[in-house]
Amino acid sequence: MDHRALIASLPPEAKDSLQRRSDTAGLRHLVLYGAAMAGTTAYIAAGNPLWPLFILPQGILLVFLFTLSHECTHKTPFRSGWLNDVIGHLVSIPIALPFIWFRYFHLAHHKWTNRPDKDPELAGKPRPGNWPELLLYLSGLPYWAGMSRVLIQNAVGRIDAPYLPARQHRAMRIEARLLLGFYAIAFLSLFYSSALFWLWVCPVLICQPFLRLYLLAEHGLCPPVANMLENSRTTFTNRIVRFLAWNMPYHAEHHAFPNVPFHQLPALHDWTRSHLKSTSDGYSEFTADYVNSLRY
Repeated sequence: MDHRALIASLPPEAKDSLQRRSDTAGLRHLVLYGAAMAGTTAYIAAGNPLWPLFILPQGILLVFLFTLSHECTHKTPFRSGWLNDVIGHLVSIPIALPFIWFRYFHLAHHKWTNRPDKDPELAGKPRPGNWPELLLYLSGLPYWAGMSRVLIQNAVGRIDAPYLPARQHRAMRIEARLLLGFYAIAFLSLFYSSALFWLWVCPVLICQPFLRLYLLAEHGLCPPVANMLENSRTTFTNRIVRFLAWNMPYHAEHHAFPNVPFHQLPALHDWTRSHLKSTSDGYSEFTADYVNSLRY
């Protein structure tokens, strides 16, 4: 059974329940996430004993804001549309991910998932196939270079990807210019204080490998087929990773039924479990499988 048949087979009441969004569930998760980040930020800023050790959890919390930004592109974490947009814009700032641009980039990824010729996540940049490519990918350098290029091109109006609607070009230009202005001010502040370096720049740079490995598992080693239960991977993992990633380790479920908010994905998993084609028992297992697939 493919994902379309599976979703069509769901009872109407179950389908309605699965798609029910909630400001309460979203804000509860956001408050817990924010409290964790506030704690690591305060510890580093205070210069408490062994504070450099807290750069690692600080960085992990920062880079995994990507998963909340991703959810906000679907307008599912919160019931209120304006809240999805505001939070989506805010959490995109620390990771240099222009939110309006990303929404349409990501929708195109959903439409053409894992198709090398059409999925924008793969266009011109296939997944790592050997050790040098994997190490470069894990470093995050291709991501930072790609986002810098997108921001500059959007800022000057060179917006030509077919999945970016013309009606949003002006908004993307403004967004890119505001972000570049913010980053310029942040850069200048480093000449007066090292606070932003230790609280933001250093953590997001050194923790990229954690996010890159997580993202690689979403579709890596999955076939380029139309069935979302096969071209996307569900990774069985612990509560901490599911919390950080807003339940996105249930990734095949998310691709099969994108309207389902993060807090309902475990329930959707109960319906899809026996139909999943691509799964891994943890990120260690996936990573080992991926490493074994590399060309030497």
